[in-house]
Amino acid sequence: MLVSIIIPAYNEAERISSSLDKALEYLAKQEYSWEVIVVDDGSNDDTVRVVKHYAPNVTVIEQPRNLGKGAAVRTGILAAKGDYRIFTDADFSTPIYELEKLLPKLQNGVDVCIGSRRVDPSMVKVHQPWYREIIGVIGNKIIQTLLFSGIEDTQCGFKGLTAKAATKLFSTMKVDGFGFDVELLFLAKRANFSIVQVPVEWYNDERSRLNPIRDSIRTFLEVLSIKRLHKI
Repeated sequence: MLVSIIIPAYNEAERISSSLDKALEYLAKQEYSWEVIVVDDGSNDDTVRVVKHYAPNVTVIEQPRNLGKGAAVRTGILAAKGDYRIFTDADFSTPIYELEKLLPKLQNGVDVCIGSRRVDPSMVKVHQPWYREIIGVIGNKIIQTLLFSGIEDTQCGFKGLTAKAATKLFSTMKVDGFGFDVELLFLAKRANFSIVQVPVEWYNDERSRLNPIRDSIRTFLEVLSIKRLHKI
């Protein structure tokens, strides 16, 4: 069994070393084979130089310019070789050991397994600012109304897919920004892939550079474009 870990990164020179150290320490103890792929999304800091210090245990793919998180994850997923492909945020807001919850589901036949902060809210150990949580709740209500229901946390950046589901879905995905998570789940439901949500630990990183207003508006516009992009 080969497990691929895909990490999108944009200007993560200050945080990526800590995450990679934790990932490699954890993975070295596992009995399965693994690969770690960092996709640099056109960073203008030292992210690429830092990641290259981890070769050959970590592969870095460089995108020539900043295209967006969705584009970076798509590049990594389609370049991966794993039987199971997991993508996670560069700050490891969800700890790497939560793989132990996703992998058994995928091995037992689930196509898409997603980490969730809403299945068991007690698993959120460090919360986002209150206004970001409210924006998240409102955004999910819009998603449930416009696209699909039954998934209350589409944006947790810790998700896993089988190779078959990953290849089929990501090869048709078009959203480059943060709205790609919604597009992924929309297409998975449309293709009748099985989706399971599991509660995962989550720790907000106060160093996050997300702009709650700007990025929420961009994500909302991307969500609105999904049906049009797929001619539905």
